[in-house]
Amino acid sequence: MPATKVLFIGGTGIISSAASALAAERGMEVTLLNRGRSQREPAEGVEVLTADIADDAAVDAALAGREFDVVADMIAFTPDQVQRDIDRFEGRTGQYVFISSASAYQKPVAHLPITESTPLRNPFWQYSRDKIACEELLTAAYRDRGFPVTVLRPSHTYDEWTIPAFGGWTAIDRIRRGEQIVVHGDGTSLWTLTHSRDFAVGFVGLFGNPLAYGDTFQITSDFVYTWNEIYGMLGRAAGAEPRLSYATSAAIEAELPDRAGQLTGDMAHSVVFDNTKIRRLVPDFAPRIGLHTAVREIIDRHDAHPELQRVDPAVNAAFDRLLA
Repeated sequence: MPATKVLFIGGTGIISSAASALAAERGMEVTLLNRGRSQREPAEGVEVLTADIADDAAVDAALAGREFDVVADMIAFTPDQVQRDIDRFEGRTGQYVFISSASAYQKPVAHLPITESTPLRNPFWQYSRDKIACEELLTAAYRDRGFPVTVLRPSHTYDEWTIPAFGGWTAIDRIRRGEQIVVHGDGTSLWTLTHSRDFAVGFVGLFGNPLAYGDTFQITSDFVYTWNEIYGMLGRAAGAEPRLSYATSAAIEAELPDRAGQLTGDMAHSVVFDNTKIRRLVPDFAPRIGLHTAVREIIDRHDAHPELQRVDPAVNAAFDRLLA
């Protein structure tokens, strides 16, 4: 039976905005549960409930014992948060969708392309290790009690509200000012970028599909670029050729300890994905939006919304120290 009632916990982020809009467009009854603080407006016809997911009393009051065909938690990052969802929704949803991360795959990657059977092991990034622990908890719940979980592993997903580069808008600001930006390695590692509207097709296509219960799917595009190409496209769309300098990932992270693991555990590695599995279950999943076509929309959106042009002083200072 197709899913009709869908709850997104979060629902206004990069991935969930496009997915909730597509679900509503396909005639599903879509409800978002979040704190109501996003700059993105929810899609037309979507119900919005305001509550902090960490406030159990507020969430229980907002949901008032309702049941859903699908619950998709976009903001669960740790096992205790996932356990909270299991306790709340077991017996109240036909499918629970967990957003894991392709960064959980082994680093360094032993072979390409990456598939769902690639081992999970990331000794560099705590974020990834937490996602692995969440997956293990959900797998046990499925095996022990039949909890109807579907795990998704997106890689780097973006939309017009985001700059798909290390440092975000800081990189664009430096390019426009003629300042050098620091790129990890030599800029030639391969990186897969997936537009959120493409991702949404695979995501929503799994809703209510019993073949997806207890299983895991990576959903990425087939658009693969080097980092030199990514910065080149962003810079030219912003009106200037980027001046690139290079440093090791470890050196960059040493200057930015709060980002430890983001490069060494993810972005520094070449990642190319095999999406055969998602295509089998969702035949209309066929990514069409490459960065080379989306980049103009991204820069135009940021130029039209100065509040999005957030320069990170820590990244700026780190780049200056590395360049010095």
